[in-house]
Amino acid sequence: MRDLDLKLLRLMRTRGHTPAIERANMLLGKGGNNGTGWFLAGAALAAADKPRRRAWATCAALGPAAIVLNYGIKLAVRRPRPVLKGLPPLGGAPSSLSFPSAHALSSFAVATAMARVDRRAAVAFVPAAALAAGRPYLGMHYPSDVAVGVVLGVALGRVVPLPARDVPLPAPDPGAER
Repeated sequence: MRDLDLKLLRLMRTRGHTPAIERANMLLGKGGNNGTGWFLAGAALAAADKPRRRAWATCAALGPAAIVLNYGIKLAVRRPRPVLKGLPPLGGAPSSLSFPSAHALSSFAVATAMARVDRRAAVAFVPAAALAAGRPYLGMHYPSDVAVGVVLGVALGRVVPLPARDVPLPAPDPGAER
């Protein structure tokens, strides 16, 4: 498994690299630092959708909370970040620990929770997937770090309790035609 992880990492570090794609991945990664981008997205949805404000606020808080949970796992596992000779990582990290990817875990936790609040929010999986794939592309994580982060994130997003609507839906009009 370790050989496959290294082969995939090397492939992602040596294929499809252009300055524009690298910059885009670095910017996306910065937005995922500490769950900040996910916090802002959830906060904006909470401000815009009064009936589900508390559910969106829970999604907003989930990004940073997932980062804290992730760091506890990193401390327990203590896997160092990848080192590829001649291919330094294209970014920095607050920790030398790699497993699991905090960006993947927090992104998929929030995207999953958001999709539970409103199916249309499943579009959040697009930036979540791009952000997660960018981690080995930038040399910050092994692909397995990301895969486990995705699985843990989806699990967390499915189990986090989401509050009921803050404002009840209007009752259907019994006289309305069907």
